[in-house]
Order: sequence, then C-alpha cells, then structure tokens
Amino acid sequence: MKKMFVGALASFVSMGALAQQPWQKIQMPTAARVQQAWVNPPSEYGPEPYYGLNGAVDQTVIKRDLDTMKSLGYRAVTVQAGFGMPFAYLSPKYFKFFRMFVQEAKTRDMRVWIVDDAGYPSGFAGGKFTQLKPALRMQALEVAQRIPARGGDVVKLAVGPDTVAVTAINSADGATVTVPFANGTIAWTAPAGNWTVMVVEHQFRTSPTRSDTNPERKKDGSQSLEDYMDPAATQQYLEFTHEQYKKAVGDEFGKTIMGFRGDEPDYSIAGLPWTPKFFTQFEQLKGYDIRPYVATFLLPKGAAMTEKQKRAKADYYDVFSQMFRYGFFKPQGEWCAENHLEYQVHLNHEEMEMQLTRSEGEFMRDMKYVEVPGIDTIWHQIWTDTVSDFPRLAASAAHVYGHPRAFTESFAAYRPAPDVTMARYILNEQFVRGVNLVETMYFPASTGGHPLSGYMKDPAYPSLLTYVRRMSYLLSMGEPAASVALFIPSSSMWLGDAASDAAFVSTERLLSEHQIDFDIVNEDALATDLKAGHGTLDTMSGNQYRTVILPGAAVLSKAALGRLRAFAADGGKVLFLGRTPGLISGRTILDARATTAADFSWASVETSAQLSATPTPPAYPPSAPPAPQIVAPAILQAVKAAVSEPDLWLNSPDASLRCMKRRLKDSDVYLFFNEGLTPTSDSVTFRNDGQLVEEWDPSTGAVSSVASTRGEGTMSVQLKLKPYETRVLMVR
Repeated sequence: MKKMFVGALASFVSMGALAQQPWQKIQMPTAARVQQAWVNPPSEYGPEPYYGLNGAVDQTVIKRDLDTMKSLGYRAVTVQAGFGMPFAYLSPKYFKFFRMFVQEAKTRDMRVWIVDDAGYPSGFAGGKFTQLKPALRMQALEVAQRIPARGGDVVKLAVGPDTVAVTAINSADGATVTVPFANGTIAWTAPAGNWTVMVVEHQFRTSPTRSDTNPERKKDGSQSLEDYMDPAATQQYLEFTHEQYKKAVGDEFGKTIMGFRGDEPDYSIAGLPWTPKFFTQFEQLKGYDIRPYVATFLLPKGAAMTEKQKRAKADYYDVFSQMFRYGFFKPQGEWCAENHLEYQVHLNHEEMEMQLTRSEGEFMRDMKYVEVPGIDTIWHQIWTDTVSDFPRLAASAAHVYGHPRAFTESFAAYRPAPDVTMARYILNEQFVRGVNLVETMYFPASTGGHPLSGYMKDPAYPSLLTYVRRMSYLLSMGEPAASVALFIPSSSMWLGDAASDAAFVSTERLLSEHQIDFDIVNEDALATDLKAGHGTLDTMSGNQYRTVILPGAAVLSKAALGRLRAFAADGGKVLFLGRTPGLISGRTILDARATTAADFSWASVETSAQLSATPTPPAYPPSAPPAPQIVAPAILQAVKAAVSEPDLWLNSPDASLRCMKRRLKDSDVYLFFNEGLTPTSDSVTFRNDGQLVEEWDPSTGAVSSVASTRGEGTMSVQLKLKPYETRVLMVR
C-alpha cells in the first residue's frame, strides 16, 4: 500500500509539472489584471454546449452550427460523435472530418472538448471492446447456483470453470462455511442447521451503454464497457480513441483542443464489481482472503448480515474504489497531462452518495487524478424547491488536488425544462459552490433543420451566456479560500450506514445556511493528501483548513485520527458532530477496534443533539422552497465555536444567503447568492483589513465602488439582494 501511494504521489506531481497552459494551473493575478480580461474573457473559460454530430454532418452544417453557437455567446464546444454520421466512428473518414471541425472552430477562436466515446458511459470505444477485445470487458461476481441443504445432506454438483468461491450460509444466524471444490466438483456434507450453498462465479457483465453506434438506438448491454479496474483495459481504450485523435489533430492539443470529456463511468450492474486481479490485490492491501465472504455480499436485498460480514464488505468496496481510480481515472488523467490536455469527467448520481459508494467507490478518490472534476445536474436535481449541495463535491476535489476548475453538465432531461430565468438560478447554485466551467445540454447538429429549442431560443439567452463567461473566468482566478473542511464518511457508507450520509448532508446544509464556506474532504485527504501546516491542513490549491468537522461517522482510520490529533495539538479545531466513530480501522475495517472516550478527548465533541434530516426534494412541478433547517442550539453553538474566526458574518441570521470566497494576489473575491423567494438586506462584515470594496457586475462587466465601514481588522457593507440574485464583491 505504501509503495502504491509513493508511486502515485510521484506520478501526481509529474502530472502537475506538465500542465503548462495558464488555464491548467492555479494563477494568482492581481484584481487589476483580472479586470482587464474579464469583460471579454479568453475562450478557454467557455461556456460550451454539448454538441451532437447526428445525421449527415458536413462542412456546411459545421460552419452553420458553430456560427450559431458563437452568436449566442458560446466560446467553446463539447463535441460527441453521433448517430447516423456519413462515416464510421473512429474511421479514417471520421478523423478527416474531425480535423475539418477543429479547423473551423479554430477559425472562430473557439475551443474544443472531445467527448471520449460515442455516447455514455465512457469506456466502450464505440463497441470495439465487444468486437475486438472481449477479454478486457467489464466483469462482475454473481451467484450462479443456490442449493438448499439440511444437516446431514450431501451436496454433490458440478461447478463451472468461472467459479471463484462456494459458500454455505446458515439461515438461522448468517454463519458461513467455505465449501471446498476441486476439478469442477463439489462434494460436501452439511452440518446441523438449514443452509444455502451459494456458488459464486465471475461473469462478463456491463453497465448499459447508450451508444450512437448501436443500430438499435437504445441503451443496452450489446456494446460492453471496458474493465475499469484493469489499467491494461484503459490503455487499450486510449489506443482505440485518444491516440487516434492524437494522430489526426494532435498539433492542436493544448491549443484549440482543451481535452477529453468523460461521462458517467460506473458499475450499474447486478453483482459485485470484479477484475481478474482483484483477489490478489485485495490480499496484498488487506492481508486476508476475501473469497469466503463474497457470497454474503450477494444476498438478496434486506437479508441480514453479521457484523463481521458487513466489515469485510466495506473492505471490498475500499479496494474496489482504489482499483477503479488507478485502473481507469488515473491513466486518462496522466495521458491528458502528458499531451498538454486536461481530462474532465463526472460520475453517475453524484448527489446519491450511498449509491455512488457501491457503483463508483468514492467521489473524491476517483477525482484525484482528474484535471477538471465535474458533476451533472439533470432531471430536477437543482430547482428552487430543492436542497442542492452536491455541486460542492466537484469544486472540493479541484481545491484539494490543486486544479483551478470544476465543471458542470447542466440542463439535460429537465422536467419541466428550465427557462432562462431558471437556468440562471441553476447555474448560480453551482457558482456559489465553486463550480466554474459550464457545459449546457443539448445542441444537436442542424442536419435535420433542427431549430434552437427551449431556453436557447430565448432572446435573453446570449446575455445569460455573457454572464456565465465572466463568472467562469473570475471564479477560475486565484485560489480558493475556504478554511473549513467537512469530512465525507465514505467508509461508513461502505458499511451500509445510512445515518452517516444523512448527517453529512445535513451538515452541508447547516454550513451553507450560516454562510460558512467549506470544502469536502475524504479519508485519503485527512490521512495523507493534505499537507500539515502550523495549525492548518493545506490543500494543493493553497487554501488552509483551520477547522475540520466530522459528522456522524461510524468508522475512522487510525491514520486520519492520528493526523487530526496532531492538527488539534498544533492549534487546529476538530469537531465531531452527532456521534463519534465507534470503530478505528487500521489496515482493515474487518479488524477495526472499538473506540473509547479517550480517543476523542483532545477534540470538540457534540453528541447531545442530532441534526435534522434534509428533506427529500418534492416531486415536480416545482413548489415553494424548502423551509430552513431546524438546528439544535447545542449543534449551532458547537459549530460556531469550532469556526471561531469566520471569514464573514451577518448582522442578523439569513438561511437563504449563500456565499463563497476566493483569493487573488492583492484582493479577496466574495460571491453572494440569495437562494430565497424574498429580497434580503443586511449588513455583512468581512474579517479583512482591505482598503476598498468594489462591486463587479458580471452581467455588464462594470466595476463600481461600494460604501464600506472599516473596523479593527474588519470591513462592513450593506448587502441588498433581490430574490435569486447574485452579487460579486471585491475587497482590495
């Protein structure tokens, strides 16, 4: 494990060294320099539509569509090979066409992001794994046979060559017995009790793919994804796709072409994610054989598991998430960095962490080597009646791992579809949570005479894109300034502990409703990735956490606990909310020890009250916004004590106001967003000894002075916001 980390860290550092273009690294300009550019920002900062090359695309269509995009205010384009093109995907004719496309974009000073597959999820190479490399397809563990047996019964049966484990499970108490098999045969006498013999096999199983090379035009398993946990499969994927683009248009890499854009890689499968080297890798990392346990992980939903089995399952997902990161995300991030590009990708259902831990492992872990971490907002995930803190995941990954930007895929499949006003609201919800690169869905090629639809045809839409361009540029400059880290308890979720997820989401909301800017950090960050300062934990982007809040975690690693203890001893603040972890894990969660009060005697602990659950968003059509969260006074007092030196505070509470902060070389940037239905007016005080406060209006590009009152190390201004309005204040 240590060797793996050291090698990964060296690789990560080398990736950063290869990022030469300004937009690929943290920049610390002065406010004056930013002001010079922000009226008409460089094209690298977008925004871009998701453009589908459907139908008989040719140069005439491309010219027409790019001209339309540019007239709307787009300065970049995310392009995907589509259905019914007049040439085969990844063929020589396709790449000849694609070179023409890049040249047309270059002529218009537009930038290009290349969707890395002919649909989604990423990783099927337009069907080439199924056609040409079937051995590198995605695999899973599944129960092939279930045989009931009573005490004294002799179970004799043949098993297939793909069998990896045979386990008997006692229905009375969940106890298990490993059933030996050899030469494809089982001969086993059941001890006393009622048993179910479960034969577990590895089988080729894929998440459904929506491929525009599928003649059936449906999402199914006919074009398999690669084995995400096998670096050799990802290397083959790069050879099928990225390397061919390099041959065709590599001279525009890092210039007109910004990078590759991935989409929703995940294991939406029955069974357990698996790869041929999994058991070997598991034993190297955890020190025990997981095979005797895997049958219990495949029990029907709702079946009881023993505590030991739950812990072993958590270890399984820990190893799975590591292998997913190193097998799929890291090779692509490295390839892009080596070729002066960036890799951007979002996962599936980022806002549903309990599901994500099973299908993708761990958001922050997956995103470590991704240059532009992303999220998507579809259906009804962000609206005026929802609580939508999940966009902060992408920005937090960017902040922790030293990347200047986080992106959003917005507006796909919204029901009801947003108008321009609602589109602005949806984007503002993301800007104020650190997202700063915008991709909008959907712009089909005009091969069928497709006119603009929805919000894009609104006369006000170009003004919205101008606003987006300036916000994206401004919020990409400088470094993040959040000083509070919120722990995401993924290892607790691997245990199936839904209470930890509920506490995490409620704490996100609590901090947002009290204007406390924060980043999300995971176990890896606490244990190794954050750099210890003097009473701080420092990110690769330059911000320093002075407070770490851990809500409702059931388990914490010994490494993270030790780092937090040292952090607190050096002056940092650590707060455990709701409960303290009941387990401390070492190499394994299986052998985690029970905690004692002494384990947390050095930290602040508030367990006398619980956070109220964040409500499930109501069904659309949209209704009134959610009521402010009810917070027990003890919890709020504990949070305020832990965040003893907030960056800003209001004269009176306002649960509808959201804020974030960035830092330039000589100035601080504050973004405020009124999430509520009613106007807000209050005095806001900054912990800042600046000389001048300015308002920067992203709609007009104007910069104007704001009346302020200076105090001892503070500045105060009167802040007025209309419903759903944003305001950018620059403290020089």
